[in-house]
Amino acid sequence: MLKDKLLNEILPKVEKPARYIGNELNSVHKEYESGMVRFVFAFPDTYEIGMSHLGIKILYHLLNKREDVVCERVFAPWVDMEEILRREGLPLFSLESMTPIADFDIIGFTLQYEMSYTNILNMLSLAGIPMDAADRDDSHPYVIAGGPCAYNPEPLAQFIDFFVMGEGEEVIGEIMDVYKECRKKGTSRQDLLRRMADVDGVYVPSLYVMTYNEDGTVRSVKPVSDDLPARIKKRAVKKMDEVYYPDNMIVPYLQTVHDRIMLEIFRGCTRGCRFCQAGMIYRPVRERSVENLMDLAEKLVASTGYDEISLVSLSSCDYTFLDELIESLMDKFKEKGIGISLPSLRIDSNYVDIFNKIEEVRKSGITLAPEAGSQRLRDVINKNVTEQDLVNAVSAAFKFGWRTLKLYFMIGLPTETDEDLEGIAELGETVLREYKKIHGNTRGLKVTLSASSFVPKPHTPFQWEPQDSIEEIMRKQSLARSKIRGQALRFTYHDAKLSFLEAVISRGDRRISMVLKRAWEKGCRFDSWNEYFKFDLWMEAFKETGIDPGFYASRKRPDDEVFPWDHIDVGVNKEFLKRERDRAYKGRTTFDCRKHCIKCGVQDLEEGLKCYGQDQG
Repeated sequence: MLKDKLLNEILPKVEKPARYIGNELNSVHKEYESGMVRFVFAFPDTYEIGMSHLGIKILYHLLNKREDVVCERVFAPWVDMEEILRREGLPLFSLESMTPIADFDIIGFTLQYEMSYTNILNMLSLAGIPMDAADRDDSHPYVIAGGPCAYNPEPLAQFIDFFVMGEGEEVIGEIMDVYKECRKKGTSRQDLLRRMADVDGVYVPSLYVMTYNEDGTVRSVKPVSDDLPARIKKRAVKKMDEVYYPDNMIVPYLQTVHDRIMLEIFRGCTRGCRFCQAGMIYRPVRERSVENLMDLAEKLVASTGYDEISLVSLSSCDYTFLDELIESLMDKFKEKGIGISLPSLRIDSNYVDIFNKIEEVRKSGITLAPEAGSQRLRDVINKNVTEQDLVNAVSAAFKFGWRTLKLYFMIGLPTETDEDLEGIAELGETVLREYKKIHGNTRGLKVTLSASSFVPKPHTPFQWEPQDSIEEIMRKQSLARSKIRGQALRFTYHDAKLSFLEAVISRGDRRISMVLKRAWEKGCRFDSWNEYFKFDLWMEAFKETGIDPGFYASRKRPDDEVFPWDHIDVGVNKEFLKRERDRAYKGRTTFDCRKHCIKCGVQDLEEGLKCYGQDQG
């Protein structure tokens, strides 16, 4: 029996057995009965990372609330476990029942970052499931995918039966119902996929044909028949207080990246940073009420035993009732030793005051994101913060006793100059001066200047822009580093080669599927982990498949180019994105759309979907 062999012979040999045993507090164990749908939620990275993802916490418990569904979990096995599974000829298995995942009806992958894609192929291989969707028959599970990276589904189109666009709570129930209905009727695989394509928000790539121009650009992505939608609209929750949210979450045996209660206070963002994909695809902003959040917090504390509540969203400090919520949470839980945390902080001294209130016991550090070293470039990307905002924020933090600070920047942004890069060091020096004003010296101060590389993402105003070459990014990193002085300042940056591949895959079409498969065949997996990233093998894969990676990453796109993702409707329309790109080149900012509707298009996405500022015209 697989379970006995795993428990008695295999798990004692791996580095972290707790990654694979399940049975955590609040995990769900159901006996499978005939007629039930067996769904396995697959996260293509390690347990520690996957169990920090809020989506898995929501959908896992939502599906298991249904009496006709069994939902279990599977994560990418670490290299030691993969080696043993392959050597012993054992299949990839679920945590809850240690059942081979090939025995499930549906395998649902979440796509959180492009550099996890080879792990998806590796998991299918370990499961004994045909990698290519076209090679699967009625005996195989359906392989589906959703998440932010699904908004350009084409690089994975060869491997995925269908994609889910938008927020899973809105559509997963319909998918289960359609599957049950078709299975009861004995519907063939091809006919079931055709039936799934009728579900709003579901994209079946095998029912759409991608054609190309002579220059290699995409000519069109069209359905095979007129009764299929030309564009697939994302699904979006309309009212957060009415949508399902679990009041008991799994408590992992291992320490995970985010090992605490995650309390989602709202979705969406109205700031409009022009490089930020999340700020575009998750619109509009929809908030939970304080009453709803307090009720959830009380139940989650009781059911998990955690001593920390993290208020999560894209820009948590923008929550309308933040002061009231934090005061209510502290009044309720402070005496019980339960802390409150905010994962993100606007550059605003008022927010530092709030942060100080909830971090009275342990001041671990504050993170701010100026993104660029000059005001000119911050206006280009629509950051809408000034150097004086930064000065006010760090001054307030230092007065409150904070000594650890991290500033996030981005290298390679459109219109960037060497002067902008030098501004990173200048902002670091400004921070040091503010600390000296208060404390007289810089003893005990630790300031990290962290620079990621700009990746022009789909569905953003910068989707037409080229990415700097690897050599240029490395030159800019070296320049920025050379200008930074002082023991209190530390400079870190991302691997330029990894960012280059991220740009290629995120902007890719269906031809990228060939590269992904070849890279996996050559041994690529866990590409987001430095110790396993094999850039040379990736370059060999591009060469062997005849694909030029620079075509996707380094080329400026004309206004009229058809993108591989144009048939996916996230709500924000192309006209708005072009308008924002043009404003970027003029150095003109756009105000927060909580104040006034900027006509981005999301207000027309779906009936009943409301966004801030819409009533102001």
